[in-house]
Amino acid sequence: MRNIGRMLLLAATGVAGLSVASSLMAHGNVTPQAVDTSALPDIGEEWLQHNPYRGNAEAVKIGESAYGQNCARCHGLDAESGGIAPDLRYLEVGDSGDEWFVQRYQHGSSHDGKVYMPPFGDVLGQKTGWAIRAWLETKHQE
Repeated sequence: MRNIGRMLLLAATGVAGLSVASSLMAHGNVTPQAVDTSALPDIGEEWLQHNPYRGNAEAVKIGESAYGQNCARCHGLDAESGGIAPDLRYLEVGDSGDEWFVQRYQHGSSHDGKVYMPPFGDVLGQKTGWAIRAWLETKHQE
């Protein structure tokens, strides 16, 4: 009888630990990480509608790092979602996909008072957003 009680206590402790760990790794209160975009050509302050860095190898490299620091927590490593947020490998490529991406990056997403994605446009800037988009296009899948 004593062993059953210990096993139940151990199981309850394990479940509680996993619950706390998963809530810490979910969306949570996360501070965006700065991205050095000084190697990229300047594109001005006004938001562009199409990615000026498409196909730019340096932008892809910077975008990969920026994604890992700021997006992977929710959208998954290597842009492969584990179910928390959309799988970004399936975004439309080219100018047609840029419109959705830049709108979501700038303004985030919220429904019924719940924030599903915070806005990153003012925090990380346009150059970082387009660099992330350039990298995401290298991960595209149909």
